[in-house]
Amino acid sequence: MSGSLVEAQFSPALRAFVSLAREKLYREPQELMQHPRDFKNGDHRLNPDFTDNIAANAPRPAAVLVPIIAYDEPAVLLTQRSKHLSTHAGQVAFPGGRIDPGDESPLAAALREADEEIGLPARYATPLGYLDSYLSGTGFRIVPVVALIEPGFTLRINPSEVDEVFEVPLSFLMARENHARHSGIWKGVERHFYAMPFEKRNIWGATAGMIRNLYEKLYE
Repeated sequence: MSGSLVEAQFSPALRAFVSLAREKLYREPQELMQHPRDFKNGDHRLNPDFTDNIAANAPRPAAVLVPIIAYDEPAVLLTQRSKHLSTHAGQVAFPGGRIDPGDESPLAAALREADEEIGLPARYATPLGYLDSYLSGTGFRIVPVVALIEPGFTLRINPSEVDEVFEVPLSFLMARENHARHSGIWKGVERHFYAMPFEKRNIWGATAGMIRNLYEKLYE
């Protein structure tokens, strides 16, 4: 564990989560699948025709950090994206973005993006494993990196990318009854997606899909 994290001092809830994550998450990123239909997770799970649209164009590689703050009752750190961005403007998201040619790995990309977007230093993060890569309807193949975050960090939000940062109890997001299935019209077609409303926030789409994948990997 990084920094001053001492596993022997973890609360039962935190210890149980870390143990499950180590046991059930992938040890290596699952980002090498070549065809969209090979992806286990993504917008196509609820919308099978998505892969037909994406197959004509190679999905762009991206990575996100799924930050689990190591409180006695763990919490997930999320961002509200800037309303001025060209894609997914104003949506709730994990810190992350495209994998650049200079990034050594999806993990390196996720940590770099978290530092650039919200000022979360890599030294606070202890990687625990990977979720299934997520194929988005907007043409990204996203590698989600689950990491334990040591408390005590001070964030520096980049206003050109992020409007706000907030926390949601892990116990809320890992409760199946909080996983709703909604639908809406996108480009003239009805699309289905997971949604997890929390207080004034609407966690939905790809972010909710990755959270659902975390729940399925660890608790189903």
